[in-house]
Amino acid sequence: MATLRLIAIDKSFSGKKILENIMLDTNDGELVVILGPSGCGKSTLLRIIAGLEEANAGEVWIGPRRVDKLPPRRRNVALVFQNYALYPHMTVKDNLAFPLKIARLRRREIRDKVISTASLLGLEDRLDSRPSELSGGQRQRVALGRAIIRRPELFLLDEPLSNLDADLRTRMRREIVQLQKHLGTTTIHVTHDQTEALTMADRLVVIESGKIRQTGTVSDIYNHPADVFVAGFIGTPKINLIDGWIADNRIRPFNLSRIMIPANYDSREIIVGIRPEDLEAGEGGEYSGTVKSVEYLGDRTIVTVQFLSDILTLIAPPDRYDPGETIKFSVNPDKLHLFDKKAGSRLRE
Repeated sequence: MATLRLIAIDKSFSGKKILENIMLDTNDGELVVILGPSGCGKSTLLRIIAGLEEANAGEVWIGPRRVDKLPPRRRNVALVFQNYALYPHMTVKDNLAFPLKIARLRRREIRDKVISTASLLGLEDRLDSRPSELSGGQRQRVALGRAIIRRPELFLLDEPLSNLDADLRTRMRREIVQLQKHLGTTTIHVTHDQTEALTMADRLVVIESGKIRQTGTVSDIYNHPADVFVAGFIGTPKINLIDGWIADNRIRPFNLSRIMIPANYDSREIIVGIRPEDLEAGEGGEYSGTVKSVEYLGDRTIVTVQFLSDILTLIAPPDRYDPGETIKFSVNPDKLHLFDKKAGSRLRE
C-alpha cells in the first residue's frame, strides 16, 4: 500500500491551461473521489498519475518514490477505464491472467491468482466466458479484477460506472467500496456524478476549470462549501442561490440578523445560499410565496416557489400543494450559506 502526493501539477494543451497548481496528499488506503463537470481536467489528471500524459510542471509521488519521470509500467498503478478495455477474443480467465503473463509469473502462480481474484469478485462460474457473453456489471468486475490481480500500489478509476444503467451503478458503487476496503489499496476515483462521489468518497476533491476548488470530507463540503461553484455543484435538488444585501443591519431578503456576517465585511452585496431541505413549509412560516411547480416523489414533494423576485426550491410533504396557491415557509438561519458576491468565496462566520 502507498500514498499519493501531487505537487503543483500544471498541464496545458496547445497553449490552453487544463490543470493549474494541483496539490493533493492522500492517506494510505484512502478512497479519494475527484469530482467535477465534463472538461474540467479530472481525467487528464488521472492520466498524468498513470504516466499516460506528462505534466508541464510539478511532481507525482507514490509512497516514497517520485514517479513523474518513470514510464507507466514502472509506477505500479492500475487504471480502469469506463469502457472496460477487455480483450473480446479472450475468456474471463485469460483477461485476468494477461497482466501476469506480461509480468512473466509462473504458470501455477498465475492460475492461483486468477482463481482467488475470480472468487473475490464472484466470477468463478464465468471464467470460460468471453466479454460478449457477460452482463455490464460482470464486464466491469473483470476490468476491476484485471487491475487488482497484480496488487498495485495505487488504483485509478476513470468513470468506471458511466456505461451502466442506474440500478447496476448503485450496486457497483457498493461493490467497489467494499472491494477497496477489503484490499486496503489507495484509490483515486474520477467522476462527474455527484451521487457517486457522495456515496463512495472517504475524501472528496472538487475540480472546476483545472483548479481544485475544495478538498474535504463529504460532510464538510456539503455543509461548508468553499464557494458558490461548490455549493451549486453539490446537492440534489440544487441549493438556492439568490442575491442578497445588507440593509439596516439586517441580511435581506430574509430580514435576518447581521450577526451572521463577519464584522470586517464591508460590502453590502452578498449571495445567500439555502438548501431546499432547510426551507420548512408550514402554516407557521414567516415568509410566503406562490407555488410555481410541484414534483411528486412519493415520500416527498419538490416545490418551486416564487418569493419576491426569486425562485426558491423547497422540500415539502407529499400531496400538499398545487401550482398557483400560496405557500408559507420558514428559513433555518443556522443553515444559511453566505458568499461574497464579487469573489464568490464563502464568508467565514
